[in-house]
Amino acid sequence: MIKCLFAGSSAKRAITNPFGCLIYRQLLWVEAQKRQSKIKNVQGNKFKEDPRRNQGDTKRPKDPALGDGESQRAAQSMKAVKPTEKVPVSVGHGGATKTNENVGHWSQGLKASMQDPKLQVYKDDDVVVIKDKYPKARYHWLVLPWQSIPSLKALRKEHCNLLKHMQQVADRLIQQCPDCDSLSFRTGYHAIPSMSHLHLHVISQDFDSPCLKNKKHWNSFTTNYFIESHDVIEMLEKTGEVSVKEGSSELLKLPLSCHLCRNEFPTMPALKEHLKYHFSK
Repeated sequence: MIKCLFAGSSAKRAITNPFGCLIYRQLLWVEAQKRQSKIKNVQGNKFKEDPRRNQGDTKRPKDPALGDGESQRAAQSMKAVKPTEKVPVSVGHGGATKTNENVGHWSQGLKASMQDPKLQVYKDDDVVVIKDKYPKARYHWLVLPWQSIPSLKALRKEHCNLLKHMQQVADRLIQQCPDCDSLSFRTGYHAIPSMSHLHLHVISQDFDSPCLKNKKHWNSFTTNYFIESHDVIEMLEKTGEVSVKEGSSELLKLPLSCHLCRNEFPTMPALKEHLKYHFSK
């Protein structure tokens, strides 16, 4: 005979197995309920992981907008991206030396292109001529000064001779073009250029190029958004600066209109098909 520890000190029962005691089992059940309640409270305060994930899986979910191949390329490009570096460029032209310039952003691309021998067509002590990487016509060159001039707004009266020289170089390019007798050309500047560093466009008026894709491209060369080189030089000589009219960017939104006959067209493909009529003669 042994004491039942749960029934009181006065009760004596013959117990060979404590689980045979009803009170013992009830107390065990109460204790189990308390422990379970504590566990639930603790879990409720913790982050609940997505049940669809495998336990211990801490990988970042894939972007649903990217396919498997694209997500891998995106990951690789993220690894490859480094802070923009300053590329040392040193060219002695006319005694002028250019030092480190930031060419990391796409808008700074001209500063790198003007150093590329594969793109260079002509160069002297003051300017370099390169082929436009994305020509908007059969013939499309850019005349750039070696001197660092970001845009038209940075021009001053002392730059007049430089701009006249740029125009003279452009005129020689046109004269030496094998199709100069059958094609007309224009030379000028964009009112609000997308690329940093002053550059003079020398472009044939056929506009026969797969790179000419949209209304913005077209209107940037066929409206007053394109400022004639001679007008820029005249403005600089008279006022000592170049002023760009307010609202020039709105010119890019004008309807598509043929620069030769002024007929309007709803789409670029329709306009380009129409241009064949003019240049098939």
